[in-house]
Amino acid sequence: MGRSAGRQAPPVSAGARRALREGQSWEQDVDSRAVEHGAGQRPATGGPAGGLDLERLAIRHVVEDWVLYRDAADWERFRTVWRDDGYMMATWFQGTRDEFIDMSRKGFEKGVSILHFLGGHTADVAGDRAISQTKMTISQRAEVDGVLCDVVCTGRFYDFFAKENGRWKLVHRQPIYEKDRMDPVDPSALLKLDPALLGAFPEGYRHLAYLQTRIGYPVKRDMPGLTGPGVEALYARGREWLESGTHPRLGRD
Repeated sequence: MGRSAGRQAPPVSAGARRALREGQSWEQDVDSRAVEHGAGQRPATGGPAGGLDLERLAIRHVVEDWVLYRDAADWERFRTVWRDDGYMMATWFQGTRDEFIDMSRKGFEKGVSILHFLGGHTADVAGDRAISQTKMTISQRAEVDGVLCDVVCTGRFYDFFAKENGRWKLVHRQPIYEKDRMDPVDPSALLKLDPALLGAFPEGYRHLAYLQTRIGYPVKRDMPGLTGPGVEALYARGREWLESGTHPRLGRD
């Protein structure tokens, strides 16, 4: 008998089958499976490991939705991943959920090309609050001094989450920028950067900032990197969010 003949398809939960029949989302099925597996309300700390894993899966699902909806310009569904008072921090923009959606839409319509890819993920969960970290790359294409270039920046999405009506919502996103590079799309093209301008930006995102500055965006110059006081302060705000609900911008949530 061949190897394939002995394989069995992975089990599909009754909740998943119901979701398929009833048109429910994957996240709704997470709750169904939690009940089937005896997790109940799934206490986030000190509870069954399976319950905590389901919470992390649900948060990861929202992180993935953020990337897919934004990069596909699906603005209405993109809005649903945020809490109503959600806030976005980026090199080129800092503002509310609605402002970010408006700026992203306008950029997309003008041909601004920014794409995201995700890697490993973890989340610390405390009741109805969580801190999520997800490895990511930001890829942006634009002309730099007359040469079409790609910039790829590697880092993490550091996200403050809150659970409302059984659903995890993004409250605040602060990327951590770890390293980046710039390459001409045409390998034979000659690209010469202004060393003074390049050196004015932090090491973790200096090429990304250079490109964004050249196409007219005002770039924030003190975003957190892999190490240093900026990222340590961010970690401290994350601990405060988990321990006491202190909002990263507004104080007590």
